[in-house]
Amino acid sequence: MNYQKYTKMYHPVPLDDREWCSKEITHAPVWCSVDLRDGNQALYSPMTIDEKIEFFEFLVKIGFKEIEIGFPAASATEFDFARRLIDEDRIPDDVYIQVLTQAREHIIEKTIEAVRGAKNAIIHLYNSTSTLQRDVVFGKNKEEVKQLAVDGAKLVKELVSEKLDGNIRYEYSPESFTCTEPEYAVEIVDAVNDILCPTPDNKVIINLPSTIEVATANVYADQIEYMCKHLKNRENLIISVHAHNDRGTGVASSELALLAGADRVEGTLFGNGERTGNTDLVTVALNMFAQGIDPELDLSNIDEAIAMFEKCNKMPIHSRHPYAGDMAYVAFSGSHQDAIKKSFDRFDEHPENKWANPYLTIDPADIGRKYEPIMINSQSGKGGVSYVMENKYGYTLPKRMLPEFSGYINDMSDAKHTVLDNEEIHQAFKDIYMNLKTPIKTYSYRSQNDDTSTTVSATIEYNSKVSTITGRGNGPIDALCAGLRQFLDLDFEICEYTEHALERHSASKAATYIAIKSNDADSKVFWGVGVHENINTASIYALVSAVNRMLEQRLKKETL
Repeated sequence: MNYQKYTKMYHPVPLDDREWCSKEITHAPVWCSVDLRDGNQALYSPMTIDEKIEFFEFLVKIGFKEIEIGFPAASATEFDFARRLIDEDRIPDDVYIQVLTQAREHIIEKTIEAVRGAKNAIIHLYNSTSTLQRDVVFGKNKEEVKQLAVDGAKLVKELVSEKLDGNIRYEYSPESFTCTEPEYAVEIVDAVNDILCPTPDNKVIINLPSTIEVATANVYADQIEYMCKHLKNRENLIISVHAHNDRGTGVASSELALLAGADRVEGTLFGNGERTGNTDLVTVALNMFAQGIDPELDLSNIDEAIAMFEKCNKMPIHSRHPYAGDMAYVAFSGSHQDAIKKSFDRFDEHPENKWANPYLTIDPADIGRKYEPIMINSQSGKGGVSYVMENKYGYTLPKRMLPEFSGYINDMSDAKHTVLDNEEIHQAFKDIYMNLKTPIKTYSYRSQNDDTSTTVSATIEYNSKVSTITGRGNGPIDALCAGLRQFLDLDFEICEYTEHALERHSASKAATYIAIKSNDADSKVFWGVGVHENINTASIYALVSAVNRMLEQRLKKETL
């Protein structure tokens, strides 16, 4: 790889007293969605007007107050969309529509016409200012490029005064800001502001875009802080950032820019946009949410946002997408699954406490999702298996049983070289432990109590022969144990017994878990599970299942 053909495209930032690195984000910025402009222009099939209207209304619904609706001079669709929003009175009184225009006369005129009659609008003027754009694309020097921006600002202000009577605000972007000399960026922005004349009551938005991401996020933060410290009338400006994701750090760039003094963030839902996309506003907002900061966007139903995005953009959300991906709340690692489950249990016991989970930065329920280790593989442990069995099927497996069952599941997954779904895990549980009918099948039983003991008579089938066995003990299970020991010539004892109602599965059924231990040299433990409407019957099924597993092992040893 010929790395020597490349060199850094950004200019050194003369910032010796940087402060952003010791600050924290404490509140939400002003959000501006550019889904309908930057996002839309990056689609194979741009949205129809009806799709843009539907997306616009959704953005309003979740809380955006500033929405860049398009580039009206670019096409009839873009112009007509702006007109429909205005003419059909679809823009709430507290929402600003934003329209983009190059600093070119005919484009500015078309843009102004597109927003005639709007109650609230932002006219977003831009021109490219970077060294490469000046030299290669436009063939203009610094003065000529600055004059282009100044002339554009003059025309915008003149036409707004002549043709628009709504609440109109101004925004200026030195496009390719990250590749522009810092001193020149200040010079050209100050020149534009000399025309737009920002005031405390009518602040100008200065958008400093990372049009193409060419450096680490800390360099962008330095650039933003430098501008904040050197621009004239900073108190009358709203510093906005618009970061692309060419290096995969668009979110980090926007977050560090907020530390550096930015007031406003432009971006898109889930990061759609030119090339590798824009800053993902969902991730930035939920990153704040995870730190106890109100993001001022309602993302409580993340699946609704995903459905709108995929419908209008015709693009999928990556399964590993932060917060929103299908696998964002799935853990395969056994240690992760165990830690997550224990943390959930503690939080359920003490919901008054602050959220704290080793592997989940937020409670998935807060955005309409839930933690589901729905796929178990050979790396998974007892925590994930336990979670699936309890939350999907209602079985609270005893702690001493979990290592054995999770071992079976891991072996199954390893043999398949893939994950196991919930039903495969459930079926394996039933096949290994539950209501087993071979070698012994129980047909019926009857118990009778006297003052000192219980007698059980059971009809069973063993080796294709139906027999009746009888035993006495201090309860039905103890009595049946005695009968089975004598009938089968097995030396075992019960070492664990638990039971519970299968409330999540069926309120009318009970589950019983019995472990028996052989009294021979290896003292091996065998688990059995019984499920039935009657708790006594469930217990007998569990005992017979455990005995069947012991018999199966004895048969294997004899065969060998």
